[in-house]
Amino acid sequence: MKQIWLVASGSVVLLILLFFLGRTKPHPKDPVKGAPAGASRVSGSSDILEKAKKQLKPEQLAYLTTLENSITRGDLVNQKIVLYEQLAAYWRDSVRAVAPYLWYQGEKAKLENSEKNLNFAAQSYLEELKSDSDPEARTWMADQAKVLFEKVMELNPDNDSAKVGWGSSFIFGASGASSPMEGIMKIREVAERDTTNMYAQFMLGYGAMMTGQFDRAIERLLKVANRQPQNTEAVFLLAEAYERAGKKTEAREWYSKGRSRVSNPELLKAIDDKINSLQQ
Repeated sequence: MKQIWLVASGSVVLLILLFFLGRTKPHPKDPVKGAPAGASRVSGSSDILEKAKKQLKPEQLAYLTTLENSITRGDLVNQKIVLYEQLAAYWRDSVRAVAPYLWYQGEKAKLENSEKNLNFAAQSYLEELKSDSDPEARTWMADQAKVLFEKVMELNPDNDSAKVGWGSSFIFGASGASSPMEGIMKIREVAERDTTNMYAQFMLGYGAMMTGQFDRAIERLLKVANRQPQNTEAVFLLAEAYERAGKKTEAREWYSKGRSRVSNPELLKAIDDKINSLQQ
């Protein structure tokens, strides 16, 4: 299935995603953003780290090199866990580069082999890719998330969060599924067994939006927005689903509900412009 990005350039929903979901993204003034173009879908680190390092200042590169060479003889696994934590923190806090931070966080979780940490690292990839405008970067992050979710399910086959996340990785373009529906079926399995699982309902709605099935998206997202009115992402995606389905009255209603949760002046103007355009 050809991946269809959910929101068009300039969409109010894209602004919302960037504002509310871009938690780990570097500040716009920073030079290193997301996964560099040409990120490898297989190796995981080589292209990502090398391209990110080329944009570092000499003193930053020197510090990272010192850290990377700090491993000594002894308990190598635990030393690497500590090292990866330090490297992840440096890329996030000092360099403000997302892709290397996510990668080291994921590699640390693999060494720890902790269900909780693996799941967190995988979910971090999915959250970040939603607000990344580079298709290749999103694909790379989806692939990394898929691998981490698989490790979670190896540890606990009953982890529904990991099942939904694994299925979601294919919605966002991860490779390896026997068919595009494989990911959707895994999410649907959870949603049908547990109708109160709003994560599963949300991702089924997201998948329906990405394939142009707006009525199905409305059905799923309405459940989430009613059950979780604080879920700003679900509220605005539901508004867009109504808009794309040609239901302007409902779209205005849900854009207005989402507006009440926004304080950023730029977002408020975009939402007001959208509501006004739907009154024409």
